[in-house]
Amino acid sequence: MKRRNVLISIGLIIVLLLATSVGWYIFKNRNSQEEKPKEIKKLDTIEGYGYNLEDRDTVLFRENFEKLRDVLKQTPIDYLEYAKRLGTLYIIDLYTISNKVNQYDVGGSEYVYESKRDNYELKVKNTLYKYVEDNTYGKRIQFLPEVASIDVVDVKEEKVKIGDQEYDGYSLSLSWEYVKDLGYDTKCILKLAKIDDKLYVINQSTSET
Repeated sequence: MKRRNVLISIGLIIVLLLATSVGWYIFKNRNSQEEKPKEIKKLDTIEGYGYNLEDRDTVLFRENFEKLRDVLKQTPIDYLEYAKRLGTLYIIDLYTISNKVNQYDVGGSEYVYESKRDNYELKVKNTLYKYVEDNTYGKRIQFLPEVASIDVVDVKEEKVKIGDQEYDGYSLSLSWEYVKDLGYDTKCILKLAKIDDKLYVINQSTSET
């Protein structure tokens, strides 16, 4: 009888340990799945230029991305149209903050000239993106802007300087609206430079001066 009781006790302990182990495994697995960072997928690239389309990009961005692709397919390229489309994508990407992961996920960077990119990203993350909450795991509850429409008010050719070097370039005046007005910028002047047949954003301001 004693032996039987001992065996029953051992059996119960084994069952309890197994149940605990299985329960812990399920709990840990579920938590690890819940805590998996959001994955951003690249859907398309305009070859030769490095302009990318991602699965998080808005319908407005996608439409203008295709317009830029059409411009860059032409021979010769209409650089005035190229400037319009590039400036438009830059603004949509920069000011659509709702799809950014955190303050370090700076929009518009790929359109900025390389030598100015680090300063640009530093300025944006410390000003425009300063209070963007982290959304690595898709749990952010924060109202952030999304560009709903955008217009190129004016565009003109002009010489643009980077340091002591002068380049052919363009000045664009743009205005835009948001899905919901949260008090962010709605207009600016962009300066673009043409370097080795490719256009880059080199400056953004709120006026001509």
